[in-house]
Amino acid sequence: MPAATIRARARAEMINEIKAIARRHLAAEGANLSLRAVARDMGMVSSAIYRYFPSRDELLTALILDGYQALGDAAEGADAEVTARTDLRGRWLAVCHAVRRWALAHPAEYALLFGSPVPGYAAPQETTVAASRTPTTLIRILLDGFTAGVLADPGPDELPVPVHADFAAVRDRLFAGLPETLLARGSVGWIHCFGAVSFELFGQLDGLITARDEYFDHQMRRMADLIGLP
Repeated sequence: MPAATIRARARAEMINEIKAIARRHLAAEGANLSLRAVARDMGMVSSAIYRYFPSRDELLTALILDGYQALGDAAEGADAEVTARTDLRGRWLAVCHAVRRWALAHPAEYALLFGSPVPGYAAPQETTVAASRTPTTLIRILLDGFTAGVLADPGPDELPVPVHADFAAVRDRLFAGLPETLLARGSVGWIHCFGAVSFELFGQLDGLITARDEYFDHQMRRMADLIGLP
């Protein structure tokens, strides 16, 4: 094996180990990561870790990208498992439940993505593409249904005039051909999905709802009704 390949593999393994330890710190301490603390847990001098992540922010960005990609994989995988592609409601519910399952299995990473902003950290533009995978998966269900003639155009919506321009720009860039009203309703649906997950994960349902599975499913079905999914 060429020496360059061996070095690249060793570097990749070291980066994965650093990120794994950083995730343990996320779970124990939240997003206030310290490169020195991570290096200490790895048994290396603190200066050595900077060869892999020059700053805390670069390590946070790597963790955020990994989180969004893992969530996107879960969402896209759940959608792909629904063999009847015209079963729009089934696909919608499958993706929403996949989001919740991933969040409950990875609470610290979900909190990093959707919890309180990390003081002093500004996510770079590269995270936006990864972050869009899950909502794009949900909205494409509507586009597929409309294109196949399964989902009808509900007609004009009473959106505020400035919002019409926002949705038109998003539609033209990502979902060409999807009626604006369906895009607007779909956006309400995916925002509610993440809101419901966040309420549960961050303790807002404690002392109120114990039947969490059933309550989440009920909410997602109501969102499917709102959108008009058959």
